[in-house]
Amino acid sequence: RARHAGACPPAAHDRACSVSVAQSLPEPPAPPSTAVDRIHLAALAGLDLMTTPRLVALQSGRTPEEAFAVATGSEAPSGAIAALFEQTSGLRARWAASAERNRPDDVAERCANLGVQIVAPDDDDFPPQLRDDPRRPAVLFVQGDIRSLDARRVGIVGTRNPTRRGALTAERFGRELADAGVVVVSGLALGIDGAAHLGALESPGSRPVAVVANGHDRPYPKRHGRLWAQVAERGAVISEWPPGVAPDPFRFPQRNRVLAALSEIVLVVESRERGGSLITAREAAERGIDVFAVPGPIDQRSSLGTNSLLADGAAPAFDVDCLLVAIGLDHRRAGRERVDTRRGPDADGAVVRDLLRERPGSIESIAHRTGWPLGRAAKALVTLERDGWLVEVGGWYESTESIGGSRRHEW
Repeated sequence: RARHAGACPPAAHDRACSVSVAQSLPEPPAPPSTAVDRIHLAALAGLDLMTTPRLVALQSGRTPEEAFAVATGSEAPSGAIAALFEQTSGLRARWAASAERNRPDDVAERCANLGVQIVAPDDDDFPPQLRDDPRRPAVLFVQGDIRSLDARRVGIVGTRNPTRRGALTAERFGRELADAGVVVVSGLALGIDGAAHLGALESPGSRPVAVVANGHDRPYPKRHGRLWAQVAERGAVISEWPPGVAPDPFRFPQRNRVLAALSEIVLVVESRERGGSLITAREAAERGIDVFAVPGPIDQRSSLGTNSLLADGAAPAFDVDCLLVAIGLDHRRAGRERVDTRRGPDADGAVVRDLLRERPGSIESIAHRTGWPLGRAAKALVTLERDGWLVEVGGWYESTESIGGSRRHEW
């Protein structure tokens, strides 16, 4: 279900009533990342079969340089990574082999040659909207000016195969939002995404932002190479992956969560019954971000997804004023304000969360430390992971407040 803003005619359901926002916990400031930290993070992110949870787990109790040594076999693994190597055949060899192609100094040079900034969660430039996200990126790669995100932001997404009406609608929304000083956030994909960015670029002084699913050395799709360059020059192109990483299919759903989290509102212009734009809308709704949809003809497949969103509670977007009114009334995610959208844990969850702040563990170890049955411990762990309090790799659970970007501990 999508959450509506109430700026346009009210929809049938409002997800807001079921979403509670957890208050940020006080924590000591993390030390800023060093240049050595950043280049090792960049190299780690480019390893074969690397995912965000694996990268987060690698940093647990380690500096990025130490994490790189563990990933490449120079140091012995422990905890979650030892369990991961045991459970994932060939992973250790794949990481070691790809590290030969992704030496930290070489990755740093490729980034510098492309004008790509490496941004770690400890850095001042890391978007505050992502700091407490349930699935926060472990590192970002930015071409352009990441401070473009300091303005008000609306995400525009939709099908790669739009109707002419849909493409023109996306272009108009992009242009009119940019004229109003709003940053248009999209994915640089074919169809609606590209049309929204083309519209935004028609507005003098616009600063569009793109969130992409590959390295900056290979714009995707190729036909959007010029559009990619224009967005990077005027605003920013952001990725979780360093130069050299291909646009593999599994990266696009991951990209969509970042796109949603960086937006104050998500607008779906056209969508079929399945697709990445609906994933983005779901990611937005899970974060309490308002979802709008452009109504479409009931006999066109390109409107099945958007009309379904409207039935589930998204607000209808008839014109740009609907969106401007909504963000004018809602300042939760404006500028560089830090916002924590995690659900607060229940009683069992609070007990387990506090235990894992002390040291990581498995389901069995949590059951032993609490004296609970395995089922009760497992339920608490799964809920905490879903809501962003924990990360799990290979059956090993770790508090997100004790790893890269928040508090580091020794264990």
